[in-house]
Amino acid sequence: MTGPAEYRVLARKYRPTNFADLIGQDTLVRTLTNAFSAGRIAHAFMLTGVRGVGKTTTARLIARALNCIGADGTGGPTMNPCGQCDPCRAIAEDRHPDVIEMDAASRTGIDDIRELIEGVRYRPVSARYKIYIIDEVHMLSKPAFNALLKTLEEPPPDIKFVFATTEINKVPVTVLSRCQRYTLPRIPEALLAAYYGTLAVREGVAIEPAALALIARAADGSVRDGLSILDQAIALGFGQTIGEAAVRDMLGVADRSQTFDLFEALMAGDAPAALARLEALYNGGTDPAMVVADLLDITHFLTRLKLERPNDPAAAAVPMADGQDRRRGLILAGKLGIAALTRSWQMLLKGLAEVQSAPQPLKAAEMALIRLVFVADLPPPAEILKALQRESGRPGAAGGPGPASGGGTPRPQAESNPRPVAVIAGGGAALRETDAPEPRARSGPESFGAVLALLEQSPERILYNHVAACLHLVRFEPGRIEFRPSADAPRDLSTRLGRFLSEATGRRWLIALSHEEGQPTLRQQEAARAAARIARLADHPLVAAALSLFPGAKIVQPGGVDAESPGLAPEPLDQDTVPALYESDDPGPFDLGEAGEFDEERDDES
Repeated sequence: MTGPAEYRVLARKYRPTNFADLIGQDTLVRTLTNAFSAGRIAHAFMLTGVRGVGKTTTARLIARALNCIGADGTGGPTMNPCGQCDPCRAIAEDRHPDVIEMDAASRTGIDDIRELIEGVRYRPVSARYKIYIIDEVHMLSKPAFNALLKTLEEPPPDIKFVFATTEINKVPVTVLSRCQRYTLPRIPEALLAAYYGTLAVREGVAIEPAALALIARAADGSVRDGLSILDQAIALGFGQTIGEAAVRDMLGVADRSQTFDLFEALMAGDAPAALARLEALYNGGTDPAMVVADLLDITHFLTRLKLERPNDPAAAAVPMADGQDRRRGLILAGKLGIAALTRSWQMLLKGLAEVQSAPQPLKAAEMALIRLVFVADLPPPAEILKALQRESGRPGAAGGPGPASGGGTPRPQAESNPRPVAVIAGGGAALRETDAPEPRARSGPESFGAVLALLEQSPERILYNHVAACLHLVRFEPGRIEFRPSADAPRDLSTRLGRFLSEATGRRWLIALSHEEGQPTLRQQEAARAAARIARLADHPLVAAALSLFPGAKIVQPGGVDAESPGLAPEPLDQDTVPALYESDDPGPFDLGEAGEFDEERDDES
């Protein structure tokens, strides 16, 4: 009693048995056909491409083509092997002694290559050529590659090498130069969908075209990957028609219309709606990284639509554009600019990398979408520049032309902060971009004394001390300070001061260095005033008498500063250049008359 036949997956069941069955590799087939016809068959072939495009299959087909003897046993090398002779059947069943397959991923060492080279010395047992097929050849070690070089360059006439790799950049150039290289491209999605539809008919399975397109898209150009997905879909929908929704659920792929809704919410600056749609997709089983990848696809799709030429028949073949996507995409593409789309592409690309590496992908996706929401409503740099130019030329603006003389009617003054508003229509609903928030107006200091007062009231005590001790003011205007730093000033004083003022006032400040002398520093001005006050006290008759009674005595102000301290001699001060903050009638803590002693008027009356 025999048991049920073993099931063979579609990838093995429908493996091509001749070059005509290879799909999407027309260049390879044409080149090999011409080489066989002209008798210019290379001794080594290098096949490269992504996984599942047919590299190993092509290597076996080359082996059959080289060793086929025809049904009558008199044939030679041909691109149409008969599949009936003993070599063809033995190679197809992986049992021919002269076709040696080696997996370089598991046999990477030099000893394995030495064993191979030893076998090269012997002639084929029964075939026309002894053929070595080495899969994933890039995994060989450097000594193994070096041992193979000489044999690969001058092999015996009845030896052929066929290498396959997915990472051609890891193969040494010395090996590549000894082989004919063939690059197997990814298979187009439309071709894959048609091929899978043909196989579904042969399997007696009903499957919707949209589901086939979704499988082809998930295959990413790999025939084998798509066949594995198709196998799984057939098992999922056994006995019934396989629909697009079932394949989406199986793959965890978001519905295209829901992704469009999410993209529209992002471009409209509607953060709550965007996060709600992301959460709905996540709860439906869609991976957050897949959502961001789908948004990238839509961004690319809309950009391609923007670049279409009208009435161009080739424009209908834009990738990933089914009928519904195209209609909706045309509406969105007409309302979005290239600058906004390219900016969205860059931010989504960065967000995808963050989502893929984050410990909590959903939260990383939310943060990426929030960033995109608040950038989507920003005007392009060109519009900002034009707005600034219009603002600088507005009547009454600083540096702009004044009103024309002659009694003409003045033009109405434009808003100081124009905010662009755009309307996006799509999916039957009108979406309005949120207005860019206006910055709150802050009053800036109008004098250098006010700047010092602002610094003194802030937590930046170190910066205040550096400004007070090392800054010689040359010129001051609201928004601009020019000064000469002292020899011991920090090198980043201007940068720190500009950053502090910009953050404190909400406007940009220009801090410039100068070689002019400038005013004394704040500390020098305070010391000069203290020295002048002490000198005035020393001239008082009672103080002079006290000093004469106590030789060596001197007047010291609180804090230990005296008239003999170096650099504190009274200096004539220009009252017009001293900051207004320090122009006060209050004599300060050094006026001893304030305490009741040494009042000149009382002393004269007594």
